[in-house]
Amino acid sequence: MNMCYQPTADLMASAQLTYTNMRGYYEHYGVDWQQLKICEQISDLENWDVLLNGDVVGAMRLAFYDEGCYIRDLQVDAAFQNMGIGAAAINECARSAVLRGAMQLRLRVFKISPAHKLYTRSGFSIDKEDDRFYYMSKSLV
Repeated sequence: MNMCYQPTADLMASAQLTYTNMRGYYEHYGVDWQQLKICEQISDLENWDVLLNGDVVGAMRLAFYDEGCYIRDLQVDAAFQNMGIGAAAINECARSAVLRGAMQLRLRVFKISPAHKLYTRSGFSIDKEDDRFYYMSKSLV
């Protein structure tokens, strides 16, 4: 598996991947987000394409704060899920965060999303939860 990461080349295409992957969750919770709204929300983040054999198969979006890094979004195209790409992308997020001096990774994930199991396997723990989300973190030190 030849994976690499590059700054996002096409923000609208990346936003479409998020919309496609998240549409079921948005509908479940009555969130009215479309591709354009997602594009607006991610434009200020550090956006990365996840490439497999040269093709974009995912997206990572990071926000840095004080001594930490918030994984605002991590998407893998449905056709490429359950192949280790998400776990590798989490490792890349951690590597990038450490290089920037971050001591912690944080994220939130819909409770109904199976992704929370990936995050748990990757060393994240649940700090708190509400009706929709698990708020998770992982120490990098």
